[in-house]
Amino acid sequence: MPTRHLTDSYAISPQIAVQDIADLKAEGFHTILCFRPDGEAPDQPEMKVIEAAAKEAGLAFAAIPVKSGTVPSDAQIAETRQILATLPAPVVGYCRSGTRAGQIWALAEAGKRPAAEIFAATERAGVDISRLRTRIEQVAAPAAAPRKDAAHFQVLIIGGGAGGLSTAGSLLKRNRNLSIGVVEPSNEHFYQPGWTLVGGGVFQAAQTRRKEADVMPKDVVWVKQAAKLFRPDVREVVLTDGTVVSYDALVVATGITLNWDAIPGLAETLGKNGVTSNYRFDLAPYTWQLVQQLKGGTAIFTQPPMPIKCAGAPQKAVYLSCDAWKRRGVLDNISVEFDTATPGLFGVKDFVPPLMEYIKRYHVGLRTGSKLVEVDGPNRKAVFERKVGENAERVERTFDMLHVVPPQSAPQVIRDSALSGSDGFVEVNPATLQHVRFPDVFALGDVIGTSCAKTAAAVRVQAPVVATNVLAFLKHQGPVSEYEGYGACPLTVENGRIVLAEFSYGGKLAPTLPKWLLNGQKPTRLAWWLKKYIMPLMYWDGMLKGRELMVAPKPLNVKKGG
Repeated sequence: MPTRHLTDSYAISPQIAVQDIADLKAEGFHTILCFRPDGEAPDQPEMKVIEAAAKEAGLAFAAIPVKSGTVPSDAQIAETRQILATLPAPVVGYCRSGTRAGQIWALAEAGKRPAAEIFAATERAGVDISRLRTRIEQVAAPAAAPRKDAAHFQVLIIGGGAGGLSTAGSLLKRNRNLSIGVVEPSNEHFYQPGWTLVGGGVFQAAQTRRKEADVMPKDVVWVKQAAKLFRPDVREVVLTDGTVVSYDALVVATGITLNWDAIPGLAETLGKNGVTSNYRFDLAPYTWQLVQQLKGGTAIFTQPPMPIKCAGAPQKAVYLSCDAWKRRGVLDNISVEFDTATPGLFGVKDFVPPLMEYIKRYHVGLRTGSKLVEVDGPNRKAVFERKVGENAERVERTFDMLHVVPPQSAPQVIRDSALSGSDGFVEVNPATLQHVRFPDVFALGDVIGTSCAKTAAAVRVQAPVVATNVLAFLKHQGPVSEYEGYGACPLTVENGRIVLAEFSYGGKLAPTLPKWLLNGQKPTRLAWWLKKYIMPLMYWDGMLKGRELMVAPKPLNVKKGG
């Protein structure tokens, strides 16, 4: 069924037929809500038929018939609100096209969530509520939970990861007197790029973890909560404990969500049955354990559709594993496959030739357009959906080792907010990193909806751009710096040797160092100075403290940046 989600708990659909019930259940819906009266069309199934089929499938069913072309009554809106609050979610509402189901949801949510969030959700789903805007806006937004702990900051940063803390450091470097709050619930901070090296036997997991308190700038206020609701129309963020925090400028750096449950059978078999992933701190050591133990058989590595964080990491797991097997003399006994849902090995064509050299050297079976869709851990089977011309076919493969990278998306709190664009990520100007609708909001890192790479290296360049533009905003000035889309993937093709892919928007090459010193288009041995100075300064030992080695923010080109 062509369902369209307004939130994670509610979606809309055109007219449902009996044969669609199984698909809706497979999508995870628990309740079907009908808004279409019987008799609108001669081929329309009656509500009682759909209800019987839904109940037979174990789904709840409710009906609130709304005549086409009319505005739902207050009683219908109240009934909808009650059903959404009491029947099991997620709920799919349907009518002839889905429009009524979206409109009545918007009216039912008025007063429960800010109007801007409702407008953003319906716009993403393609539901026209223009004639209802005034009615929705006139309903008062819900009162916040007790405000006795409420605080106000000149700059409020959501997220204490690489993006949030490096921005805090850049701001404080330029103005020590700023009032800055950092909203971050975790007590631990992870160097996630290092997990690939843990899985390759180069790092120990403990080297990639620090206490959040040790990396939090001392001149900021650490708010140990998570964001629950954004109210950009009134410059407020509601936290998980109900506290309301206000701001003059907001910086969003929540990162990206890894959807482990999106692949049936995966979550329950992770960490056993030969199934692992370098995308989790606790699983990366298991990757290395499997690599050490494997002497023969089939090893499969996967990459999901974009967007994902660190798009080079899935194939780095391939190279490091193959390098270890080659050193032990068992590589010839192992059938290695790399199944990537992307159309090519790497998104920037200039770096494909040196990477293909290693694909061939390690005799890796490269499968592009191949998406992992199911895992049977106990029986060691993986099911892929592979493109064959214009069609797709399901292929089942047995494995001895399976390295999985899960599908990824913007966090739910972002997707459900007025800050998100059509892709669910924060909608920013790609050059200034300022929100396109809320000028007091900025964002960086994996959560932004631009075409740049989602890497820590990108954050290294984005942070000073955001910092300088936030400071300009606080002075009632326009943006002064621009980001050109810089991203980097140090693709470790064997222990101690990398292909350093550096690029910007449009796949343009953007090397940090002169080509004679480091040619990123060729496998390069990591020199001592590169390992000791450049790589650390690109992250923990410099970036989080506001050091900006070779990253002075570029002045905004008004014609180019807007």
